[in-house]
Amino acid sequence: ELVGGYHTEYTGMRYAWFMLGEYAGLWTMCSILVTLFLGGWTLPTAWLGWLANFPWFVVAAASFAIFIAKVVALVFFFMWVRWTLPRFRWDQLMKLGWTVLIPLALANILFTALVMEYGGWYVR
Repeated sequence: ELVGGYHTEYTGMRYAWFMLGEYAGLWTMCSILVTLFLGGWTLPTAWLGWLANFPWFVVAAASFAIFIAKVVALVFFFMWVRWTLPRFRWDQLMKLGWTVLIPLALANILFTALVMEYGGWYVR
């Protein structure tokens, strides 16, 4: 892994399989995120009640289009962030993890424990 890892080791179909796996994972992750956190095939609006008067296949097509639009928006966002930010080296990632992310995680655990112990009316 002198220069770019598998980018220099593989060419042709082997490299294509790596890219296919990477993008398949991206689309799968975005589909799961949409299903779990963004409401799946629904919209957060009440003005779509008139859509229930249409036949089932129209409602199913609209729901599928809404789901695909959310997934495409997430894929676009993740690709935009990935292409905008520079690639970190291994030592930079380790320094970021040990000096920033782990202390933030421990502070979050401490804060959550304090809120759970001494919280007000919102902790039950």
